[in-house]
This record gives sequence, structure tokens and C-alpha cells, in this order.
Amino acid sequence: MSGRARLTLYSASATLMAACALLPLVKPATWFLQAVFLLGLQSGVGALTRRVPLARPLTVAAQALVTLMLLTLVFAQQQALLGFVPGPEAFRHLGDLLQAGTDDVGRYAIPAPLSDGIRLMLIGGVLVIGLAVDTLAVTFRSAAPAGLPLLALYSVAAGLSGGGWAWLWFLLAATGYLMLLLAEGRDRLSQWGRVFGGAPRSQGLDAPSGTVAPVRTGRRIGVVALGVALAVPLALPALDGGLLGRAGAGVGSGSGGGTISAVNPLVSLRDSLNVDEDRQVMSYRTNTEDTQDMYLRIVSLDDFDGTAWKPAQRRIQDVPDTFPTPIGLGADVQRSEIQTRISAADWYAQDWLPMPYPVSKVNISGSWRYEPVGRTLVGDHGQNTRGVQYEVTSLIVQPTAAQLANAPEPSKALKREFTKVPSSLPAVVADTARKVTAGSTNHYEQAVKLQDYFAVNGGFTYNTRVQVGSGSAAIARFLKDKQGFCVHFSFAMASMARTLGIPARVAVGFTPGSPQSDGSMSVGLRDAHAWPELYFEGVGWTRFEPTPNRGSVPAYTQTDTPGSDSPTVPKPSTSTSAAPSTAPSASSNCLAEQKKLDACPSQSALATVGSKDDGTPWFQILGYTLAGLLLLVVPLLPMLWRMRLRSVRLGAHGRGEADAPAYTLATWLEVTDTAWDYGIVPDESQTPRKAAARIVRLGLLEAEASEAVHRLAAAVEQVLYAPHPRLTAGLAEDARRVTDALGARASLTARLRALLAPRSAVRVAWSASAYWAALSARLAARRESLLRRPSGQNS
Repeated sequence: MSGRARLTLYSASATLMAACALLPLVKPATWFLQAVFLLGLQSGVGALTRRVPLARPLTVAAQALVTLMLLTLVFAQQQALLGFVPGPEAFRHLGDLLQAGTDDVGRYAIPAPLSDGIRLMLIGGVLVIGLAVDTLAVTFRSAAPAGLPLLALYSVAAGLSGGGWAWLWFLLAATGYLMLLLAEGRDRLSQWGRVFGGAPRSQGLDAPSGTVAPVRTGRRIGVVALGVALAVPLALPALDGGLLGRAGAGVGSGSGGGTISAVNPLVSLRDSLNVDEDRQVMSYRTNTEDTQDMYLRIVSLDDFDGTAWKPAQRRIQDVPDTFPTPIGLGADVQRSEIQTRISAADWYAQDWLPMPYPVSKVNISGSWRYEPVGRTLVGDHGQNTRGVQYEVTSLIVQPTAAQLANAPEPSKALKREFTKVPSSLPAVVADTARKVTAGSTNHYEQAVKLQDYFAVNGGFTYNTRVQVGSGSAAIARFLKDKQGFCVHFSFAMASMARTLGIPARVAVGFTPGSPQSDGSMSVGLRDAHAWPELYFEGVGWTRFEPTPNRGSVPAYTQTDTPGSDSPTVPKPSTSTSAAPSTAPSASSNCLAEQKKLDACPSQSALATVGSKDDGTPWFQILGYTLAGLLLLVVPLLPMLWRMRLRSVRLGAHGRGEADAPAYTLATWLEVTDTAWDYGIVPDESQTPRKAAARIVRLGLLEAEASEAVHRLAAAVEQVLYAPHPRLTAGLAEDARRVTDALGARASLTARLRALLAPRSAVRVAWSASAYWAALSARLAARRESLLRRPSGQNS
């Protein structure tokens, strides 16, 4: 096996050994076998293209193209041309899979199930890292920097898993990297030969140290890289919820000491659930009979930045003994205090604590922190809701329609923060909001009309299988198609309310659940829900219910005469409807159980509210990008061709006596072509000695460069006329010395022309012409032989 083939093998092995750190994140691990096979094909393509040989950029491009075709064949075969050629539909499908994988990563706990999206992320990530390692270590012959992508792969995986076997994955990754370094060092030393060989032992301490300098450098780089690999995972927090479900990190510095708590706004599931039953998430008992407003709120999504609704990053602090009065709640608003005891299921692991809103006191053990703006509790240092039992004291706030209608304007700071809308939000959203609320005299009337538009008279239907695309235009599509589930309704109403100047956010949690025979309430997966909260000064954050056939419509919104103090009796709760609902999130997530039941849309972009802007189609952008690259690359082709040709002519080939003529003539041709590029046109009629003298004279070369040219000419004459041609040492160094001298004597314009538009590039046209002439001659000879054959047979 050649040195480069061996290096290719070690490169792929190092990538796979580092990728082993990903194995604890997902079950089953069958994806790893696919990654091994595809990485082998990718490495094989690299080995073949380097053997041709192709230019280094072309080798990398060929590997990248084959990698894309392999991923298309495995993950988008139905959408591709011929099953493996990616087109617009294939790219769109791969993008959808990546989005689904991102959602799954944020939803599931470790180990997550192997969904198609996660499988694409894992295999695609390994192939990308493998391509980077192969490019650095094999194509560009620099194995030490190849440790950086390996380090990235290991560090991310080790930081996410945080398991007890992290040392094993580090050992594998480190072993792979060291094997790669040693293989590259061995290959380099084998090429140096006796000139750079080690000194005999008898030379003792005075022996030259140049031999071991490369080895020492490689060791130093390896030690530094491994040290970084040890340190980086220590700085990465181990995840206890979803794989990447750490949106909304809050930093607190309460009296108990500052901590950094990364939290997950979704209902995360630690294991794969039984898809045949609506499993109970929690049960609770409360001392009020009116449970229709007992929404168990997990978290509020109050940051609408144009890419997602998500929890804003805020300070967290120690849980207070008694919570302060809810912001904006006035003393004249009717309220009652209730107590609720909640028990979470043993399998339910959520970073946020589900509680009725607004909470005034919580009695719970464990490591929890308090976020005062959302009035939520967040698990800290791995704390979650698995099997916890806690008591909550909360308020049932009962404002009247008049109090809401007469609410004054909120503070400028609050209004500024909670009425932000992204510039990418389509104008039809604000236009529809104004049309629906036309004739309203206050924000309360506008809010009620928005709720009724979605829930009653707007023609909307509840549909968990709807697909509404992606990007900031998703709300516009939802308003047009008028189909969706709780995420769509709540996100759309909150967005429209903000365009009207009403502070709004989205709450994530559960509807009240179903009453049981023992007097308790049972909350299941299908009770997961999302709803908008609008702010009214004097009342505070107030729940609305725009989703038809879900939850309960608040009593203060059920009146035909806004301002009346006697709202009608609310309808019974329909939270026990058999229709499944998805758990809303900042990234179009639904509950894992419902995903397995196929009860949520495969790609609902409204939940991500503009993960990308639906302006110019992606394939047009890709086309423009390729056209731009083409315009940039085509003018540089002569320069790239010359660089590649110079590398081949002066490369490491021709070291044996048998290769002396070819190597010497190639080196001489490189010198004459370089002189040609600087304006010294070659004269084929002259002998090498006269040609050398001409280059010295016209190029104004000084003594050192002049001697180098004459040595090259003498070497050419020796291989042309000597009975037994011998290899002359130092030809490549002499050629580079002449090249540098010609460039130093030339003007800036001449140097730029020699670089960007070399005259010797015309040899490409000559070669093509000669090839065409030879091909035409062969075809003519073939045709003549076919015409003569009958007469020959009759003779």
C-alpha cells in the first residue's frame, strides 16, 4: 500500500473513531454502519482523484459532489433525478429533513430515537468532518490541522452526552488523531530519504537535531490539540433534556449564588413512548370546582425575532417564599386564591415546572430557579420534573370586560419589548389585523375580535396534519389556507396583536385535563396546548383562546357588549377532546407521542415563524451563486492550470535513474515556459545552452540565477546525448531560483500578467489541436480501411 493510500485509510479511521462519541446520543446505532460505508466511498473517490491526478481544489470538489449525491441517494431518492442527482425537490426534501432533525434534537432526551432527520444530521455531519480531515491530512498533506475538525466532532458529542463513558470516546478520538499524525510523519520521512535521514547513534549528543525536528513539531501539535480536547468538553454543559433543547438560557445571580441554567421550553420526553395510548403526563388535585381555567402553564414565548417565537434570555434567581404581585394586576380586579397539589409522571422529564398562572407560592424540593418576568420555575443543574410532587398556591383572576376595555396604556418599556415584530413579517398580517378589528375603540375590543375571527367567524378549521410551508410568510399562508392547530392560532393571534400595538406573547403548557372518579384531574399528552397572552394595564397578562374546539373560552371575552360587567357563562371545557394537539414550541415542535401518531404536521413552519424568508426561491439563489462563482473562476482558469502544471513538473516524481530524462526535460520546460510568461518567447531552433544564455541576457539575470539556468541546460544536454542519462540533484531548486529571479526583475504589470494570463497557457490550445488532428487521422485511416476491405476479400 502506498503512503498516500495508507494516509487515506488512517484519515477515515480517525474520523470514525472520533464519531464514536456520537453513539450514546441516539438509539439504535445502525446509522453508524451507514456512515462507515458512505465515508469509505467518499475516501475512495478522494484516493482515485489524487491518483489521476487532479488539482487539489478539483479533488475536494469531486469528493463534495459525490458526498452530496450519496446523501441524496440515501435520504432523497424519490425526489432526485435518476435517484441520486439532486434537484430542487431533493434539496427541498433534504432541507425539510434537517429542519425535522433539528426539531427532534430539541425535543428528545438522550438517547433520542433515530428519526430520519436525526440520521441525516449524524451521517451528514460525519461525512462533512471526514471530508475536512481528508482534505487537510491527505490532499494538502497537513495532518496536524486535521485535528481541529476531529476536535469539534468529539467535543460537541462529549459535551452533549456528559456520560460516564466520556473517557472511552476521548481515548478513541485521541488514538485516531495520533495514528493520523504518525502515518503522515512516516510518509514524509519515507520521502525524505537519506538526505534527511537520522544520524548514526555513534554521533552522540552532538548529532544534528534537524532529523527529529518534524517529529517534535508533530508531537507538540498533538499535545496541544489533545489538551484542548480535554478542556473543551469540561466547558460544555451536559444536557439532561433534549439534545440541543437549550433555548432561552438564563443567567442568575440571586442570593443563593449565581448559576447558569440552560432550559428547554418544550415538553421533552426521555424515552420512546407507547404510541397506542395517550399517556398521563401528570395528575393534580385542587380546592376549586371551577377547573376550566386551570391551564397548567410551562413557559411563555415572548421573543419574536423573525426566526422564531422563543423564551427571551433573562436573569433567574432563587425561588422566593412568596411571589410578588403579578405585574400589572390592580387591587380592584376580583381574584381568588387556590391550592393545587401536582404529581408528575415518572417518565415525564421537563426542565420547566408546569403550574397554574399566576403563581403566588410554590412548595417543591430540588434545585429550582425562578424567572420573574414569566413567573416560571426552571430546573437547575440537571433538575427536571421526573416524578416530582409539589404544591402550588395560585390566583384565579376574574377581570370584567369593562376593566379590560378601560385599561390604560402600559409603560413605554413594556410596550416596546412586547410589541416588536420582525421587518420580514408579511404586510398581509397587519392588514388582516386592521380589517378584522375595524371599528374597535380600544385594545380589548380588538383582542376579542381577533379571538372570534380565529375561533368563530373566520372560517378556520382545526387540523393537526396541515402543512403551511416555512419562513416569515408562513403566517400569511395560514391566514390564506385557514387550517392549523394550536401553535398556528396562538402564534398568528399574538403576531397580529403586536401589529396593533397590543403587548402579546405565547404561553406553552396544558389544558386543564380530564376529571377522574377519585376527584383528581388527569393531564395527558393530548392536552398539550399553546395560547396567546395579551397584556392589559391594571389586569396584567391575560389568556385568550383563538383555537377552535380546544380549551375553554375565557368568560371575560364572551359578551356582545364590551364594557358590560356581566359576561355570559363560559362554555364547558373541551380539553378532553379526542383530537390530538401538538405541544407548541419555538421551533415548530409537537409532542413526541403525537409525532409518532402522525398527529402533527411534518413541517409546520409557522411554529418557527420564519426560519427563513420565503422571498427569492432557494434554487434561484443557488443558481445566482453558481453563476457568480463561474464568472469568478473562468478568468482564473489559466492561472490555475499553470499552478497545477508547475506543481506536477517540479513535484516529487522522477527520483530514480530511469525517470531522469522525463524529469529533467519537464523541469527545463517549466523554466522556458516561465520565461515565456514574462515575455521571453522560446526559440525551438536553439540548443539548450544557447537558450539558457538567451534567457540570462533578456531576463537580466544575476550570477546566481544565471548559474542555475546553465546547470539546467547542462542537465538537459546530458540526458539527451549521454549513453546512460543520470539524475542531476537540485533541478527543482534551480528552476525555482530562476523563476524567482525573473519575477524580481519584471515590472508589476508583467508579474500580474504572468500570474493571471500566462502566455504559455496557449499550450492547452496546441494540445487540443494536436489531439484533434491525431483523432481525425485515426478516423480517416479507419474509414479508409473499411472502404478497402471488400476489394481485399474479393482478391
